[in-house]
This record gives sequence, C-alpha cells and structure tokens, in this order.
Amino acid sequence: MGKIVVAFDLYGTLLSTESIAKELASHFGQEKAASIAAVWRKYQLEYTWRLNSMKQYQDFSDVTRESLLHALAEHGVSLSNAQSDKLMDAYDSLSTFPDVNPALKRLEKNTNVECVVFSNGTKAMVSNSVNKSNDLNSSVFKDLITVDVVRAFKPAPEVYEFLAQKVNKVGHEDKMWLVSGNPFDVVGARSIGMQAAWVDRSGNGWQDQLGLSPTVVVRSLEEVADVVEQHAAGSK
Repeated sequence: MGKIVVAFDLYGTLLSTESIAKELASHFGQEKAASIAAVWRKYQLEYTWRLNSMKQYQDFSDVTRESLLHALAEHGVSLSNAQSDKLMDAYDSLSTFPDVNPALKRLEKNTNVECVVFSNGTKAMVSNSVNKSNDLNSSVFKDLITVDVVRAFKPAPEVYEFLAQKVNKVGHEDKMWLVSGNPFDVVGARSIGMQAAWVDRSGNGWQDQLGLSPTVVVRSLEEVADVVEQHAAGSK
C-alpha cells in the first residue's frame, strides 16, 4: 500500500483567500474590500456547485473572474478589465496561514508520508499560486493534482476518485488523508472512504449535517501533522 498520502486543499486551507482583500482595499477601502472578498469567495464556490449540478464545466480561473464580477455588482461597484486582471494576478501571491509551514516541515521529514496539493484550480493557476507564493514551503509537495482533467469540481465523487488514481491508492482510499478548511470538501472525501482532517481555525466546531463527519477536527495544521504521523506509524 506504500506511503500515507496527505492531500492538501489549497485555497482557504494553505493559502488565505482573505489576503486578496488587501488588493481590493486599494480601490474601495478596507471595510468594503473585506466584504467584497468574502462575497467573491462565496460565489466562487457556489458557481462550482451550480456547474456540477448542471453537468457543466468551466476553468476555475474563469469561475473566479465571473464570481469577482458578481461580487462587485452586488456591492454596486466596478473595475476596469486591467484592474480585474491585476486582482486575478494576486492569486499568484496569496499569503499562507501562520500554521502552514511548521506543519509542512514536520511532514516533509516523515518518510512514510507523501504530500500533494489537491485543488479545484487549473494546473496553471495552482502552479502559479504554489510556486510564486512568497511564503509557502512548497518543497514538500510531490505533485499538484487538479480537477481540470476530470472536468468537475469538488465535492463530486469523481474528483476524489481521480486523486486516488493519481496517487495509486485505488482500493486503499482509507490510506489517503484530505486536509481542508472547507466542510463540503471534507464531506466529499469521506463519502468515498478517505480520511479527512477539517481545519477549524475559527473554533466554531463541526456543524455540517449532510454527509459523514471528518475523521478529526483540528484547530491548526500542526495538529494535522500529529494525527497523520500517528496514523502512519500505526499502518507500518
């Protein structure tokens, strides 16, 4: 069965999408920028779920731009094409959460663990976000796995099945961990038999009533390292 695979969600788990509000603040001020950023993220996810339901697909970069326009319109403001392009470019330099790199460094030292990124983003978008991030320790990742080959988004089961194929864990999905700050992502992974760690940085507790609960709820990624290392040790 080989190593324990730990698949990290990217946006909202390793990289903070809230940090993009800094770029928005240069146009609209801090308070409105924070609201636009939150609504932008809401529609970014909602659009993917709508597309899944309609059996349609668009690149995540297109979904991200369209949801930005929706968020701006909802706030009664607009940006030029050039300004929108600059905001999209900001996805290449999102900041990490403070707990990310300490956890990744620990996992990198565990020879029984293999880490990958697993994201809704396109390959180009994810590669740019990971490789151009100013503070993400990306050397731990053995692969960047994205859904654009499957042409569906999380939490569709086929994207998690594709992940299992990419890391040679078909039939051994219980030896795979998803690490995500998004409840819908956790539920999707659990539905095909994966382990899942939900990162509850806000400390509100698991509230989702649809589907299986996470294997473990943690407050920081450093706790994930403990859980995965224990799981890895027990599977030898």
